[in-house]
Amino acid sequence: MRARLTAVAAMTLALAGCGTIDGGSDTADAEERTLTVYAAASLTQTFEELGEQFEAENDGVSVQLGFGGSSDLVAQLQAGAPADVLATADETTMTSAVDDRLVDGDPEPFATNVLQVLTPAGNPADVQGLSDLARPDVQVVLCAPVVPCGAAAQRLEEAAGIDVRPVSEEQSVTDVLGKVASGEADAGLVYVTDVLGAGDAVVGIDVPEADTAVNSYPIAALAGSDHPDLAAAFVAFVLGEQGRRVLAEAGFGPP
Repeated sequence: MRARLTAVAAMTLALAGCGTIDGGSDTADAEERTLTVYAAASLTQTFEELGEQFEAENDGVSVQLGFGGSSDLVAQLQAGAPADVLATADETTMTSAVDDRLVDGDPEPFATNVLQVLTPAGNPADVQGLSDLARPDVQVVLCAPVVPCGAAAQRLEEAAGIDVRPVSEEQSVTDVLGKVASGEADAGLVYVTDVLGAGDAVVGIDVPEADTAVNSYPIAALAGSDHPDLAAAFVAFVLGEQGRRVLAEAGFGPP
């Protein structure tokens, strides 16, 4: 069974209605285990692929994925949502989980990411670079500052010496991507990996100052995991050769 959920709330409701059984029975159903992984929205495509690969290598294991803004994910865990692994888009949100003793052991960095200017296909507002996001005639959407992509956008603005006034602030990078790709906005700031994943639906523009706002992605098993050995194995899988390959192919940098 491969349940793929893209909203943390939906995943929590689904988990509330079913349980998992570990070993101790002769039936196949009793040996099945569900590993719940919370991951930043920008990891959606890569973690879906890694989840399938992990399932293929571990009989009876189902990886259930919940994606969202990193701060929202941590808030869900702080409120008691059950999960086994957490992967965030920056170290600040992971530190919040560590401080609340939600994490088992030390988080491990596994990837990096940088921002690009994003426009819809055809670039109707003729955005040529980061400074154009400050033009009053350009409708810009950004991640909210509490979200890792929003915090990175603020650092980028400071490095470039510009002041962007967004028409909206979103709770995840995929929300910014969706609004720009659909033409609801003229431009935004998203990760390089999001631009690559969107293909011809968008245009990505490199930002010279991007190296001043590099986000490091950490991953950790959670202290409340019902399957600590399995959670540790998934973390090792992401950190290992297959994880590095899938992440590199998606445009992520090394940790």
